This record gives sequence, C-alpha cells and structure tokens, in this order.
Amino acid sequence: MQNLLNTIETKIKLTPVLKTALETSFQKVMIQKGTVILEEDTTARFLYFIDKGVLHNYYYHDGKQISSWFYTENHFITAWYSFYAQQPSFEAIECLEDCELYRISYTDYQKLIKDFPEFNTFARLLSEEMLMIIDQISKNWSFLTAKQKYEVLQSYFPQIELRVKLGLIASFLGISQETLSRLRAQK
Repeated sequence: MQNLLNTIETKIKLTPVLKTALETSFQKVMIQKGTVILEEDTTARFLYFIDKGVLHNYYYHDGKQISSWFYTENHFITAWYSFYAQQPSFEAIECLEDCELYRISYTDYQKLIKDFPEFNTFARLLSEEMLMIIDQISKNWSFLTAKQKYEVLQSYFPQIELRVKLGLIASFLGISQETLSRLRAQK
C-alpha cells in the first residue's frame, strides 16, 4: 500500500483522513501470470495500481492479438475509455507476470473524487497524464520509423524486453520479431 500512497502523494498532499479513505477504498489482489483481468466487450469496473508485475492492454485485429501498451510497477492501469465512460471495452488487459495489484472500483473512485477535493485534483492529473501519453503516441506513431518506435518504448519502459515476450513487443511496434531482433542488435 505504501507504493500506492507514495505515488499519489507525488501529485497531491495526503491528509490523514484521505489516507484512511484510500486504505479503505483500495483492495489488494494477487493475480497469476496469464490471467486476463478485463475481457474485450466488458466494462472496466476497476482502476488498478501495480505494486509488482507487468501487464498489457491488447486488442484483436484481423484475428491477431496486438499489444497497445505495457504497464509496470508504480503505474495505474485500466481500459481508460471503458473505465471513464463505463462502456464496454474494445481491449483486454492481461498479467504478463504474477502481479500484486491494488484496485479501486469505479464507484469508490467517484466517491473519493466527490468527497475529497485533493483526490479530485489527483484524478484530474492522472487523466491528464494518460491523455498526454495517448495523444502523443496516437498522433506521432504512424510517422515514426521502427527504430524510433522502439526508442519511444524504451524511454517509457527501460529493458522491457527482459520482462515481456519479444512477440508482444513486436506486435506493439507493428513490426516482425526479426525486425525487432535487428533493432535490438544495433543497440
């Protein structure tokens, strides 16, 4: 729980009352590698904080699984559109390692936003951060070379290839595993 509280406190000051509310609202869950915590076409009811482990969002295109983002320790993860809109997700979320997560329901998240102005600020800052990342990737991604895409991935997740199968990384980058191997050899 301390990593979660520390991460939140990088954006806002935690009062004792808010700290207690967070400790009550977030539930620790242990999830095994390979578990899908959100299926496509279901609504994201939880926001997760990663205390330990790696997860990824993915979707299917022409029957092929495509990784859309990776998440590691001290990050929040959900299917962002689905969670905020409470609509069915077009992507799924899978644990790529055994994970220790803290989760909060959409209802409890909204209650904290309503009851604590400082948590409202945190929620806004978190959504702004995710919007900036998603916007940056979506607007620039198609213009980047494979090497530049790999460098962007490395900037967000140094040494991700030590924790994630290369096939998933290649699918995220939109390249073949052979091309990824050549890129890695150039480093």
